[in-house]
Amino acid sequence: MNKKETLEIRKLFTQESSCLNRICGCYVDYNKEKVCSLQDAFLSLAKDEALKYHDIFKSTLSGTIGKNLLNMEFPTDQELDGGTQEFLMRLRASELKDIDLVDCFYDKVIASFDYPENYYIILVYGAYDVPGRASDGAELYDASEEVYPFLLCSICPVNRSKGGLSYLPESNSIGERIRDWIVEPPMKGFLFPAFNDRGSDIHNVLYYTRNPEDSHPELIEHLLGSRTPMSPVSQRETFQSILMNTLGDDADYDVVSSIHENLNEMIAETKNDPEPLTLSKHEVRNLLEISGVPQEELQEFEEKYEEIAGPKTAFVASNLTNTKKLSIETPDIVIKINSDRTDLIQTQYINGRQCFVITVDDHVEINGMSVKTMHLQKTDPDNPEA
Repeated sequence: MNKKETLEIRKLFTQESSCLNRICGCYVDYNKEKVCSLQDAFLSLAKDEALKYHDIFKSTLSGTIGKNLLNMEFPTDQELDGGTQEFLMRLRASELKDIDLVDCFYDKVIASFDYPENYYIILVYGAYDVPGRASDGAELYDASEEVYPFLLCSICPVNRSKGGLSYLPESNSIGERIRDWIVEPPMKGFLFPAFNDRGSDIHNVLYYTRNPEDSHPELIEHLLGSRTPMSPVSQRETFQSILMNTLGDDADYDVVSSIHENLNEMIAETKNDPEPLTLSKHEVRNLLEISGVPQEELQEFEEKYEEIAGPKTAFVASNLTNTKKLSIETPDIVIKINSDRTDLIQTQYINGRQCFVITVDDHVEINGMSVKTMHLQKTDPDNPEA
C-alpha cells in the first residue's frame, strides 16, 4: 500500500464515514491471562466510546510507509490449509461472528506476542463500498466499483494512570486521585487484506509498529507468517557496510558527502510521490557512479552487495540518510551541517595536516551567545603561511 491508499482507508474512521460492522476485544494481563472480552456490533457503541476507538484505528494506520507501516507479502505456503493467510481469510469471512474463531485469534496473538505488561487486543471488521473515480480523479460515490471487506487489528498497552492530587466533588476537598487503567494508543497492528490499487489484495498485509526498531519479529512471523523486514537502523547500517566494502581507502569526505547529497536530492525530488523511494542493487550502483566513485572500485560491487544485503534487498531511501543534517565526527569534535550547505566545508592540508575548513559569515554563536567573527588578513589558501 502507498500513502494515498493508506489515507483513503484511514479516512473511514470517523463517525460520518464509518463502515465498521463488528468489534471484538480481549484484555490480557502481564501473566498472559485473558481478563475480559468484548463482542458487539460497532454501531451499538456509545458515540463517545466509538470516537475513542476511531482514534485508535487511525493511529494503527499512521506513520511513514517503510518505517511504521510495512507492506508484507504472505509466503505461498501460508495460503494453503492451516496457513496464517488462510486463517485470516476464514476470520474475515466470518465477519467476527464466530466467537470460537475469534478466541483462537486471541490465543495466537498471546502465544506470539512477547510483552511483559497488560495490553488490549482490538479486532474490527468493516466493509468499504469503494467509490468509483472520474477521469479527473473525483470520487463518484454513486458508482461503486467493488466492496472491500477487511480486518483491522490494534494491540494497545494498558497502563495505570499516574498518581496525583485532584478535586473530589463527593467530599468537596482535594485528595489523592483515583488511579485507573488506561488503554493507550496502539503499539502494533495490521490491516488485512492490503488495499492495493484501491481493492483487496489477499496476498499482502499492512503491518503497523509504533517503534520501527521494535517490530516484534515473533508476532510478524508466527501470527502473520511473513518475513520480518530490516528495521530503518539495520537498513542504514547495511548500506554503510556496502559503502565501506566498496570504497575501501577511497572513502574520503568528498565522495561520501557527495553520495549523501545526491541521495537527499533524489528523496526531495520524489517527496510528493505516493510510493516511498526505494533503491535496489542497480539503483545503489547508479548512485555511487554519479557521486564520483571510481569504476575500478565498482568492479566487485554486485558481489559485495549480494554478500552483505542479499540479491533482492531494496532500501527505503529515507532510512539511509539524515535529510536535514550531515554529521561529521572525530574523537573530540562533532560538526553538524544543514544537508543543503555541505559546500561550507572543505578539506585542505594546512601545515602538513589534513583539516576541515569551515566558511563562516558575520553571525556566530558559542553556547547560544553571539560573538564577533575574527577579522584576519586574507591568505592564499595554497600558501597559508604567506
